[in-house]
Amino acid sequence: MRLGVLDVGSNTVHLLVVDARRGGHPTPMSSTKEALRLAEAIDDSGKLTRKGADKLIATVGDFAKIAGSSGCSELLAFATSAVRDATNTEDVLARVFNETGVRLQVLSGRDESRLTFLAVRRWYGWSAGRIIDLDIGGGSLELSSGLDEEPEIALSLPLGAGRLTREWLSEDPPGRRRVGVLRDWLDNELAGPAKEVLAAGAPDLTVASSKTFRSLARLTGAAPSGAGPRVKRTLTASGLRQLISFISRMTTADRAELEGVSSERAPQIVAGALVAEASMRALSIETVDICPWALREGLILRKLDAEADGTALVETPVGDAGPRTAEPRAEQSKGGKR
Repeated sequence: MRLGVLDVGSNTVHLLVVDARRGGHPTPMSSTKEALRLAEAIDDSGKLTRKGADKLIATVGDFAKIAGSSGCSELLAFATSAVRDATNTEDVLARVFNETGVRLQVLSGRDESRLTFLAVRRWYGWSAGRIIDLDIGGGSLELSSGLDEEPEIALSLPLGAGRLTREWLSEDPPGRRRVGVLRDWLDNELAGPAKEVLAAGAPDLTVASSKTFRSLARLTGAAPSGAGPRVKRTLTASGLRQLISFISRMTTADRAELEGVSSERAPQIVAGALVAEASMRALSIETVDICPWALREGLILRKLDAEADGTALVETPVGDAGPRTAEPRAEQSKGGKR
């Protein structure tokens, strides 16, 4: 089966076309991205602006056409933090459906964490034992831990790289004092969630997923993406500390020149590095393995499982929003705050 996975994130809209079958390895066929920065299109009242919604609708319509011309039998379209947190989510979803015909589903933070963990578990297998996974997005940080495919702990915290850049690091480059204050604040925010994750059991393997962690690993010497997904990549706490000392003194333009850092990710890589460092410190982790699979792959795997056994695609009940697939505006998962 050929599937299109449309991921509407806080910064980027990403269409991944894959050939997938139950029991097989999803094979990527094409990848298309557009940087919309939806989180920056939220106004003071918490609404996604008309201009932001217009850009989203145009992009979803264009990507749906690409999925159709690529031979996709189905388009799995979902949105995460930016659309989830908007106060006019239902209105935006209605416009997306009415103007593009695409049913855009909003994932709760918990489902985002669960589906990412599923992808990580399938990548490493049962022999990995208990896995703790960290995933940094534009709007949120996901933490999960478990022995099975369903994590025992699945948390989503409002500590995304883009969110913290906007709220804390407006100067370019960010001031040393501001970086220090954010470090202290993150330590306080992560103390409780980290305690909850570790209470489930000591990990046999600690893993990091998401583009932010892949970029950080590359900047500290890991193999480039061109070496393929099966090359072992790691990120160490000591390497991360040295990296932060280096990139926090650089301008966004200079960071965009670094190998492994795109122009879209350059503004928020410092905040992402600080979240990664604080998460590893809170969990007493010195090294993480970088997993090439994350949320999109988890959604594909759950879709295949759901078709085989009739289970729900996501855990959180889906609200009735008329002709589109939607969900009541998600509350923050365990440990977080609005």
